[in-house]
Amino acid sequence: MSSENNDEPSQPLPQKRNNNNNSDSESDVNNDHLIGNVQRVVIIPPNYEGKPKKGHLIFDASFECGNLGRIDYVNDCEYDLFIRPDTCSPRFRCWFLFTVENVKANQRVIFHIVNFSKVKSLYRDGMTPLVKSTSRKKWQRLPTRNVFYYRCPDHRKNYVMSFTFCFDREDDIYQFAYSFPYTYTKLQNYLDNIEQRQLDFVQRRPLVYSVQKRRLDLITVTNPSLLVKGKRKKVVIVTARVHPGETPSSYVCQGFIEFIISDHPIARLLRDHIVFQIVPMLNPDGVFLGNQRCSLLGFDLNRVWNEPSHWAHPEIFGIKTHIMNLNEDPDFEVDFFIDIHAHSTMMNGFMYGNTYDDASRLEKHGVFPRLLSRNAEDFSINNTSFNRDAFKAGTGRRTLGGCLQESTHCYTLEVSFFSYQTSANSQAISYTEDLYQQLGRNLARTFLDYYKTMNYISWSPSCSIMPRLKEDRIKSRLTRQSANMPIINQDEAFLNGETFNLSMGEFIYPQTRNNNDPE
Repeated sequence: MSSENNDEPSQPLPQKRNNNNNSDSESDVNNDHLIGNVQRVVIIPPNYEGKPKKGHLIFDASFECGNLGRIDYVNDCEYDLFIRPDTCSPRFRCWFLFTVENVKANQRVIFHIVNFSKVKSLYRDGMTPLVKSTSRKKWQRLPTRNVFYYRCPDHRKNYVMSFTFCFDREDDIYQFAYSFPYTYTKLQNYLDNIEQRQLDFVQRRPLVYSVQKRRLDLITVTNPSLLVKGKRKKVVIVTARVHPGETPSSYVCQGFIEFIISDHPIARLLRDHIVFQIVPMLNPDGVFLGNQRCSLLGFDLNRVWNEPSHWAHPEIFGIKTHIMNLNEDPDFEVDFFIDIHAHSTMMNGFMYGNTYDDASRLEKHGVFPRLLSRNAEDFSINNTSFNRDAFKAGTGRRTLGGCLQESTHCYTLEVSFFSYQTSANSQAISYTEDLYQQLGRNLARTFLDYYKTMNYISWSPSCSIMPRLKEDRIKSRLTRQSANMPIINQDEAFLNGETFNLSMGEFIYPQTRNNNDPE
């Protein structure tokens, strides 16, 4: 946390809310003065004189992945919050991460995040912001009854997310986030720990460096005997976090890595036959800066794969060059390219694939998603689709699907920012960091099923190390949930049993109830 500098506390003037009735599909809220993040800004009432006291909230987002551009004082318990747009790109405003401190015990507030750039949102379907504090380290979701997503006439009919909260401990610093944060530093520490284990089947090297000179790590996992020159080997390439605000993709990718480097018999067998190459963070600058979708220079890096620039998009230029070199190397056969994302409007995990005029090729392209749906209870084959629309022509999936060999399967793996549903249970199950990692582990397992189907790997394992059937895993999860607490209350508790004082009684913002009209 940066040092405090409050000799001259900020005293924002009350802001008159704009009643302009113009309406667009994307937010047109004025983004003036939202170039940087707030840095320990003290919000005090108008006409107040003297030093800040307890209850005068201090907001901060001047840290890695932080995002909060402005706070407007409305009244003593109500604040308008403005997301800082992506650097060099005012279009994208979705990710937020900030801290609040200097609170009073049992202080109740309403926060309005007023400048989202998206109309559609999982906030309509029960998603809520995450919160943790210095004394309670586990992220938890706010109760749905305290969160409102609606079209607000006071902000040019833009969509606003309001949530109520009660600060219960004066000495705590509270942190609020759109989704589970996953920083560049967290990734570097994780990869450093793997490197220190000196596993002979893991290699790590910087593929290229970003505009701000951050590493684009390439992790190669395989039995060293496969890398002998002149020996033909199959390659699976997995990438993640090309959109920096899509933090669940990093947890899925970490789960994938952890399984592939583990001592599990399936992992050992896969390493003996396949070369896995993983780029866990394709947009390190955007991640560090707290952007939602773009790089430092304002580029959506998942729209430049068809012609990346070595100076403007060094990350995509580097990984595409590497993949094309593998494609031309007679020692390597690139079988898969899977780019992991997170989705802000849909439930479950699912895939986007390519479509082909060749019926046989299209049929083979559909095999892997169906196998994954058998292994992962949260993966939806019904949401999986295949397309070649012009809007996504510059994505990794579309570009590489058109320039690699015909046997290569290129997919985008999406996972919901919020929850998933199963055929066995209509109640939505909220994702956690571990559930995201579990999807990554199941993704890795599915490669064994695929290569067994293709008769490339032969294995008759004992039932003790076979993955459980999808139905068994669902029943097991539901049993554990019902044994611990009702499903509806699970988003209100930490794993260690400590909870925030989130019981707000009648303290809600009544005007929001009638403004959340469907379009």
